Amino acid sequence: MSLTGLPSCAYMTPEVNALYQQACSAEYQNDLPGAIEKLQKAISLSANDSMLYTKLAGIYSEIGEYEKALEAYSKVIELKPNDAFVYVSIGSIYETLGKYQEALAAYNKAIQIFPEYKYNYLNIANAQYKMQDYKSAIASYSRFLEIYPQHFEARENLASAYLVQNMPDKAVKEYTALYNKNSSDFKDYANYGIALVKTGDYSKGAEILEKAVEADNDNTSTHVSLAIAYQELGNNDMALEQYEIIFKQLPNLHSVRLDYANLLADMKKNPEAITQYKIYAQNYPNDARAYKNMAIVYKRMNDNDSAITNFEKALALKSDDTDVKRDLAACYHAKKDYISALKYYDEVLKVKPDDVEVKTNKAFALHALEQYNEAIALYQEVLAVKDNPTVKSNLTKAITSQGFVFLGMKDFSKASEYFQKAVSQDSADDYAYYGLAKAYRGLDLNEKAAEMYEKAIALNPEKELYSSEYGEFISALYSQQDVASVNSEDDLPAISLNDNGDVLSQKKDLSKSKDLILLGDENYRKKDFDKAVQNYQQALNINPNDEVTLLKIGNIYGLKGDNKTAAEFYKRSIVVKPDYTDGWFNLGLAYANEKNYEEAKKSFSKVLEFNKEYAYAYYALAIAYETENNKAEALKYYKAFLQYNKDADNVSQVQDKIRSLEK
Repeated sequence: MSLTGLPSCAYMTPEVNALYQQACSAEYQNDLPGAIEKLQKAISLSANDSMLYTKLAGIYSEIGEYEKALEAYSKVIELKPNDAFVYVSIGSIYETLGKYQEALAAYNKAIQIFPEYKYNYLNIANAQYKMQDYKSAIASYSRFLEIYPQHFEARENLASAYLVQNMPDKAVKEYTALYNKNSSDFKDYANYGIALVKTGDYSKGAEILEKAVEADNDNTSTHVSLAIAYQELGNNDMALEQYEIIFKQLPNLHSVRLDYANLLADMKKNPEAITQYKIYAQNYPNDARAYKNMAIVYKRMNDNDSAITNFEKALALKSDDTDVKRDLAACYHAKKDYISALKYYDEVLKVKPDDVEVKTNKAFALHALEQYNEAIALYQEVLAVKDNPTVKSNLTKAITSQGFVFLGMKDFSKASEYFQKAVSQDSADDYAYYGLAKAYRGLDLNEKAAEMYEKAIALNPEKELYSSEYGEFISALYSQQDVASVNSEDDLPAISLNDNGDVLSQKKDLSKSKDLILLGDENYRKKDFDKAVQNYQQALNINPNDEVTLLKIGNIYGLKGDNKTAAEFYKRSIVVKPDYTDGWFNLGLAYANEKNYEEAKKSFSKVLEFNKEYAYAYYALAIAYETENNKAEALKYYKAFLQYNKDADNVSQVQDKIRSLEK
């Protein structure tokens, strides 16, 4: 018995055999009707000869008479139920008719009867593939390719099945092997390119998809994948061109509008992107990405209301999206709706408790809501992790603001504690020194208060509030001292009021102040500096806003070598009169004597700011720069001194210095 299990011609009667041979000859000559006639006549003489039915079924199949072919194969099975190849032939007919379930049943019967016929696994795989049972098809193709590894069609179908099953890596492996083996005969560029794009190999994917588009420009799926590849490669204009082709071919292909809108957003085509997001959202209303991405564009356009509306839609669909909550908080923050912002900051921090950026923004919101202590605590947490100049500055401001809260409550002790913290945080914060001055005043620590006022003024001399309040404080302070002196029977007589009231009093005060200053000047000439200072101080008790007298006291301390105390009185003189050039000049000298040339230069520059013809300020600046070995600046100011100087005695000396520096 042969592999087919068919009987040989020797079993036929001579007459039947003759008819069979005639049928074979007619088939050879392509006379298929004649072949059928001979076979039917032979069957009428020998109704149980399976070979006759097999030949007849084959010819019926060849001419497309599939039902008759199946009927003939059915008779063969009756006669030879274990003929595997008959089932293969039956399966082939069913497959041609699109009856894949029946085809698969026939192929499976064949493999059951004759498992050694491995080629049948290709038939099984093809039927499974056409039934879209890709998982089973993959197994069958793999089994077949173990025996026939060079089979092109099987490997191509396997790659396609992998792609459909969302196994692009395996699909790429199969397609790459096929392409590298014979690129000239390779045809499935579309699926190969799509698989490459799905694996993230956008460059190679674009290369293959360009070939696919060239071969078949009407394949929309190819254009979609090529658009995505270009988009990922940053070739936005080329991607845009592909999307235009896609929507020309299929205007209602809304599934790709999200990617299209994202491309437009990346290209900063904001209104166009919004339009596409809206179309996509209308067709896919439950896709949170549409609302989220649309909101991001609105946020970029500073349309916070529209951004909030869409972020909230996205959050309603995907409540665990922390990024949306972060963006929502930012939008509310931008609208100064700090309460709503805090709600979302807190929700983010529940999931990401170490998110420094969110902590920082929450601290800003708390600060804006005047919840200073909570803001302070968060600022400190942030700074413990990472240095941030803005956070550091805001921390100082929050501490200072809380100090003013206690100041308003007249809790001067607590206020001073906070202002001291602010100063330790930032020693250049003039407002903290100002607050500390007010707190010390409340605690009757007047010397400390005066010192803090002076520091605030030194840091920000343009702030009139500091100067005016300090002047008021000094005036009130000395007025109190004056009353105390009278009550203690000081040698200065009390001033009484008559019918002219305060006017007469003020005249007497001014007269007495002038007398005391003249007395101080006399003692100064006698070099009795202690008595001179006492006289000047008594004059200041009457008129604390006399900048000249403050300068004179400073000069005495300067002569004694006490530059620090001298500087304090010079500072008071410019507090009283901010444009007092002699005060600024002498303050610069005091700094220079202490070798603090940087502050000295600032003071001398301030002199020139108020009076550009103050020659000795140029001279002093020149000396300071020369001391620092800055020859260029020294020369500049020596030359300026000569321009404004009116004292001929110094000209020769300065000219010598200029010549020396220019060597």
